[in-house]
Amino acid sequence: MRLVSQVIVSTDRDKTIAALEALRTDEFITKVIKDDALLVDDAKLIIEKAYLATSVKNIIIVAAKAFPPLIQNKLLKIIEEPPKNVEFIIIVPTKAIILPTIRSRLPIITLREERTEEELGLDLVRMNLATVYEFIQANKRIDNSAAKELVQRIGKAAILTGAYDLDEKSLELLSDSYKALDVGSSPQFVLTTLLFKLLARKRKG
Repeated sequence: MRLVSQVIVSTDRDKTIAALEALRTDEFITKVIKDDALLVDDAKLIIEKAYLATSVKNIIIVAAKAFPPLIQNKLLKIIEEPPKNVEFIIIVPTKAIILPTIRSRLPIITLREERTEEELGLDLVRMNLATVYEFIQANKRIDNSAAKELVQRIGKAAILTGAYDLDEKSLELLSDSYKALDVGSSPQFVLTTLLFKLLARKRKG
């Protein structure tokens, strides 16, 4: 890692921030960290911090579980044309959160952390209406951030099994699910919609 403008995809936010801080020599580090979603006030604070005059490089670390498109668009101009000596490091749990407009302006670094992935709790090869219902009931109390991770894992598993006839439109469903969760849609509704539409694409036999 380096203290330069970038997007870092990491599931261990605190460890990543600590590693970045360990790289500091004479740089000034500003942190805007949220346990949930960035808000409009956070965007205003980030812009305000970016325009503070400093004689050394100002590293602004932005970390959140959710990064709504509205907030990304508010920060787009300053990321594209940052003030002198300012670098932006954005830390997110998954690359899918970041809009294409931000991706085109900042390099994306994915940190590979060794971890034992939990069982999904749903057999995508043998999935049917009954197992979908059981899965939805088992996850009916999860928040939007956890639902995003499930969407990602369901999509990956569906592709790897080869049990589904997935075309470009079907793959867009994953992106649409993320967007729906970003704007506050019910995780239970989003997961139900996703799984029912996947069932419709399940290969026969």
